[in-house]
Amino acid sequence: MAGNRCVVYVEPGKVSVENIADPKLELPAGVPGRNRKCENGVILRIVATNICGSDQHMVRGRTTAPKGQTLGHEITGEIIELGSDVEFLQKGDLVSVPFNIACGRCRMCKAGHTGVCLNVNPARPGAAYGYVDMGGWVGGQADYVMVPYADWNVLKFPDKAQAMEKIKDLTMLSDIFPTGYHGAFTAGVTTGSTVYVAGAGPVGLACAASAQLLGAAVVIVGDMNPERLQQARSFGCETVDLRTDAELPDMIEQILGEPVVDAAVDCVGFEARGHGAGAGEAPATVLNSVMGITQVAGRVGIPGLYVTGDPGGIDENAKIGQLGIRIGLGWAKSLTFTTGQCPVMRYHRQLMMAILNDKVQIAKAVNATVISLEEAPKGYQDFDKGAAKKFVLNPHSMIAV
Repeated sequence: MAGNRCVVYVEPGKVSVENIADPKLELPAGVPGRNRKCENGVILRIVATNICGSDQHMVRGRTTAPKGQTLGHEITGEIIELGSDVEFLQKGDLVSVPFNIACGRCRMCKAGHTGVCLNVNPARPGAAYGYVDMGGWVGGQADYVMVPYADWNVLKFPDKAQAMEKIKDLTMLSDIFPTGYHGAFTAGVTTGSTVYVAGAGPVGLACAASAQLLGAAVVIVGDMNPERLQQARSFGCETVDLRTDAELPDMIEQILGEPVVDAAVDCVGFEARGHGAGAGEAPATVLNSVMGITQVAGRVGIPGLYVTGDPGGIDENAKIGQLGIRIGLGWAKSLTFTTGQCPVMRYHRQLMMAILNDKVQIAKAVNATVISLEEAPKGYQDFDKGAAKKFVLNPHSMIAV
């Protein structure tokens, strides 16, 4: 390794590309292990790593992320070094890395709940690369990164040459495609469903594409960004512009002939804004609105991020993740809610096969846009301004642009 550049958080609204230490087969401080060696891990040369909306929460100063926090949890890479305990992988393999780090040994991992592994974060269940309070693992918006428990965690692509041809699609397997799919699947989307997706950012667009893959009859995407709504329409979604003063049930009825949908998905999270012209931040807006337009006994998927600590929250309750949710409405309608990190490993192999066999074009749906690692600061700025793009970083120029 000839140096390791990495995107780091500097201060609210600012990131920079800095040189950090080369990765080693070692565990972060505090993560349990018989010794600090991580012989079950691998080191990757990163082929593709993406900017995520979750990263933007940190960069906006809406988390407790410290200065110097490394960034990047959407990682696809080539194995260049293996620990002595890695049995089923080899150098040169091209792999997708789930953003949630999991040991494969604890009761949560054995039950398939890899988003809340009990052994990889001393602070709480669940860990991720390059994220505040998620175990201290170094981020992957970099040249190289270490991945632990590699036989368990990574997804090897069966044909490296074929994978490189579809790399802009396959890089979405580390997070947003499984996350969007998880939102749609847990909302009960199936053949003939009518679906409302709140938010036309990359996760919302991935959710909309997933709903189509699951057989939805109509997918409606709501947002306040005209460019992102146009992106949703580009692959067959209906849209509603939430800048208007029209009520959401009325807009749904204009499309479907009734003011409810079979399934709804919140792909916005805690930085939600109220509906209507000039509306300000109102973090419970999406949750309350999707409860209102979901059919009785329906399901609501909530892959949008909600946090327990938000220094920029609009009031003292919001700062600790305590929101004014109309739980009575949800109870009265017998709604089912699914929250939390997507357990990526539950879905990523099937979604890989869908990509490789041309059943879905997820890169087109989210408008995957390849930029260099050095362009990451501008990518963050453009994304924060609402660009209808999913920025894919290309640190070693291995992706054809």
